[in-house]
Amino acid sequence: MSKAQTTFAIGVDYGTNSCRALVVNTANGAEIASHVYNYPTGEAGILLDPKDPNVARQNPADYIKGFVTSVKNAVKNASKTRVFKVDRVIGIGVDTTGSTPIPVDKDGTALAMLPQFKDELAAYAWLWKDHTSHAEAAEITAKAAKYKTKYLAKCGGIYSSEWYWSKILHCKHTAPKVFKAAYSWVECADFIPAYITGNTNPDTMVRCICAAGHKAMYNEQWGGLPSEDFLASLDKDMPRLRYTTKAVPSDQKAGELTAAIAKKVGLPAGIPVAAGAFDAHHGAVGSGAKAGTLVKIMGTSTCDCMPAPGDKKLPDIPGLCGIVDGSIIPGMYGLEAGQSAVGDIFNWFVKQLTPGSFGQGGEAHVKLTNDAAKLAPGASGLIALDWNNGNRTILVDPLLTGMLVGQTLHTTAPEVYRALVEATAFGAVTIINRIEEYGVTVKEVINCGGISEKNAMVMQIYADICNRPMKISSSSQTCALGAAIFGAVVGGAYRTTNAAQKKMTSVKPKVFKPIKKNVAVYAKLYKLYMQLHDAFGGVPAKTGKPQDISNVMKDLIAIRNEARK
Repeated sequence: MSKAQTTFAIGVDYGTNSCRALVVNTANGAEIASHVYNYPTGEAGILLDPKDPNVARQNPADYIKGFVTSVKNAVKNASKTRVFKVDRVIGIGVDTTGSTPIPVDKDGTALAMLPQFKDELAAYAWLWKDHTSHAEAAEITAKAAKYKTKYLAKCGGIYSSEWYWSKILHCKHTAPKVFKAAYSWVECADFIPAYITGNTNPDTMVRCICAAGHKAMYNEQWGGLPSEDFLASLDKDMPRLRYTTKAVPSDQKAGELTAAIAKKVGLPAGIPVAAGAFDAHHGAVGSGAKAGTLVKIMGTSTCDCMPAPGDKKLPDIPGLCGIVDGSIIPGMYGLEAGQSAVGDIFNWFVKQLTPGSFGQGGEAHVKLTNDAAKLAPGASGLIALDWNNGNRTILVDPLLTGMLVGQTLHTTAPEVYRALVEATAFGAVTIINRIEEYGVTVKEVINCGGISEKNAMVMQIYADICNRPMKISSSSQTCALGAAIFGAVVGGAYRTTNAAQKKMTSVKPKVFKPIKKNVAVYAKLYKLYMQLHDAFGGVPAKTGKPQDISNVMKDLIAIRNEARK
């Protein structure tokens, strides 16, 4: 029997509120067992600041405990099956949220885990959704625009408050004690593989191309990270944080599982561990992404990932989160975009604004969905902007906010709920249109995550608004599966990521296809959405004058009246 027929890989997926370990059969992608560990620190695993709603930090100790607990229990659960054998685990892959940088000392220990910094919020992991550094992001964007090397060309032309350097610079401005103590800053996607392999020295640890390229302006064209000269233009102390190791894709090893960690999780020491990456990028791999395939990882936010052939030159695409060689599939360009809130918007409406008659939590989501599904497109007379947590793509502006236009004294909760769903779909097609505007064809869309699996109404609305069939990944744990795929590759079950995908991924039989009459109505609504998008997003009209949106309300009424006939 070949190695691929008899071996297993483990994927560990670090999400916003928890981490999950998944044991996978490398021969066919069958998911043998899993375990989820919920972060105990803070509110749903997040440290907040009541004085600043932009703060979102996490405890790095939760990440370490999460690896040990989730892997140990996943292995224990797998061992209860007939097929699994511990000594046949050949590789481990890890993905995390990002950009989630962590300040560390010279040994690679997170500062938050040192007694003297346990009460310093800035010493903890800066979660991807932390937007405190919006001013620093704007400063980086302005200085990079004037610099001789076009550092922002491959990451959409605008630097984000969610990303690596803006968070570090904000730390210097607001927590200089922490900044001074940090020998380096390490992305969570690098921190976990480093810790479990013992390669924690910041000067030599393996750094992944996914995080470096998409969030830290790393590009081999200009020698890796931005130059010391450019970093010094931001602050004289920034250049010392410029690491010089070469960033690598996830088909490369970060090291091997140490004896100490192996003993804690019930595995043999020496198992190869793949270089890390962000959860969405591994989710794209676990969904079977290939050239022409856009994968939407739908959760609290949405990340869109798409590989493109590495042998063809790609244009720089304004507003994208990056075009990075090898960030999704080694040997291919990885395109990343996304929306800062999707599921979070639906949850916000249910938690804060839904009448009590709809129940609470999941019950309210179900009832609202059932009632909203009965509405015809355009019948509510409403249109919304999906910027409740800022705009990640294509405007890259965390200070934008959501809005709802068209309410009357007769507007109902299900109508608003549907309008919010439609708004996120309009945001999604805006991303697709921007990608295609620059010559990259989106042939198919594969969705993964809880929303795509549980809410047929959402998927049908997305199919109608995007005017494309919506496929759904067979796995409900695509990010962890993608991580396991890279574990299988570094473990030797497959020579390439593509070969592993062909055996280990698939999509569900059910495909949501566009409904022609709905497509026509949504095309009209999308024009109104884009008027609001450009007007409030600061996009100048072609005439040079301010965007005119005086027609929007009355056009909504006309569409509503037609839909209700």
